[in-house]
Amino acid sequence: MALIPFDDRDGVIWMDGRLVPWRDAKVHVLTHGLHYASAVFEGERVYGGQVFKLTEHTERLDYSARVMGFELPYSVAEIDRATEQVVRANGIVDGYVRPVAWRGSEMMGVSAQANTIRVAIAAFEWASYFDMDARMRGIKLETSAWRRPAPDSAPVHAKAAGLYMICTLSKHAAEAKGLHDALMLDYRGLVAEATGANIFLVIDGRIHTPTPDCFLDGITRRTVIDLARARGLEVVERHIRPEELAQASEIFLTGSAAEVTPVGQIDDLLFTPGQISRALIDDYTAAVQPPALAAAAAE
Repeated sequence: MALIPFDDRDGVIWMDGRLVPWRDAKVHVLTHGLHYASAVFEGERVYGGQVFKLTEHTERLDYSARVMGFELPYSVAEIDRATEQVVRANGIVDGYVRPVAWRGSEMMGVSAQANTIRVAIAAFEWASYFDMDARMRGIKLETSAWRRPAPDSAPVHAKAAGLYMICTLSKHAAEAKGLHDALMLDYRGLVAEATGANIFLVIDGRIHTPTPDCFLDGITRRTVIDLARARGLEVVERHIRPEELAQASEIFLTGSAAEVTPVGQIDDLLFTPGQISRALIDDYTAAVQPPALAAAAAE
């Protein structure tokens, strides 16, 4: 099946305050964000025509921009409204939203104090991040050779474009071996996350997840922790050593794209998606539904 390039599609993209035809949403090759990774972004899901936890995502976009040393030229409320506008304009019922902000092209060099801050928001239909059959069997991962950087060496709590370079390298290496994703360790050699999702381990009926001290404390991560605790399950946030993976009866990933995805293999270790993973998949599926759809389903 031929891929449809993302720069050659129908629809509109919100860009710098207005909707523009999809194919016209372009930037110059000498844009600072392209050369120096001075860009931040979000990944958001649309369910039933509504963006799940939209304001939390927009607030994180605003936070990430400030960490990267620039201010967005629009308020959180304005970006929320623009997001809703572009979702409606493209007729997205179930899909994905990608807001991105970057330094423009007025200066080309490491310093970019005078550069305009550009903002764009795209929305498009979105299938499952992982193949559905593989997801329910449990996806396969390998431990990456790359590690998450220390907090004093990178803006680790911003959703900044440059931090994902090693994720692309790691995921490509895994896919070349027929796997789905990679497990990232941190600078200390502790378990951190997957390339675009947080990780949870079920050990003796308790859920364990790494302390997010050098990677994103994901919005989906926090949602699933709340759902688990609402079920009366204990959730422990702590440092996790790689050798502890062998103690887990279940492992799953969480993220806006991944939602709740069970893991079936990490390196030579095998896992079986179990009761807790399935319960949280069901709980998360219910939680993301807009109130009107949830009420209709309950009738």
